[in-house]
Amino acid sequence: MSVYDFTVKDNKGNDVSLSDYKGKVLLIVNTATKCGLTPQYEGLENLYEKYHDQGFEILDFPCNQFAFQAPGSAEKIDNFCTLRYNTKFPRFEKIKVNGRDTAPLYKYLKDQKPGRIQWNFAKFLIDKDGNVVDRFAPSEKPETLVSSIEAQLGR
Repeated sequence: MSVYDFTVKDNKGNDVSLSDYKGKVLLIVNTATKCGLTPQYEGLENLYEKYHDQGFEILDFPCNQFAFQAPGSAEKIDNFCTLRYNTKFPRFEKIKVNGRDTAPLYKYLKDQKPGRIQWNFAKFLIDKDGNVVDRFAPSEKPETLVSSIEAQLGR
C-alpha cells in the first residue's frame, strides 16, 4: 500500500486520485488560516516555487480540529491563501487528522510514521514511489526541509 491508493476530495468537492501524483515527491500538510503557524504558507510556497519543476508537489489539507483555526468555506480558505500568500499548490477539502473521524489518508500516514498530529502544519514527506519517508512537527519551518526534499528529488 502507498499514498497512491487513496482518493481524496479537492476543495471543490471533486475526487482526486493520489495516483495522479505518481513519480513526484510530495509534502502533505494539514493547515489552518487563523493559526500562529499560518505564516508557514509563505515558506511552503517558496519550496513549491523552487522545486515544483523538479517533480515536487505540496498537498494542502485544511484542518479545523485545532482550536477551530481553519474556519470558513473551502472558497474562503482558498481565497485567503491565494491573496495573502500567493499559494499555487493544490488545496483539498477540510479534513480531520485525529480521532474517530480521521481521514483515511491520515490514518495511513500516522500508521507509517506513528503519533498523534499535535497541531496544524504537521508535514509528511512522501517519496516518488508513494512511501512515507519522513514526518516533521508543526513547529518545523518549511525552509528546514530543503535537504530532505532535495534528497528525495535526487539532488
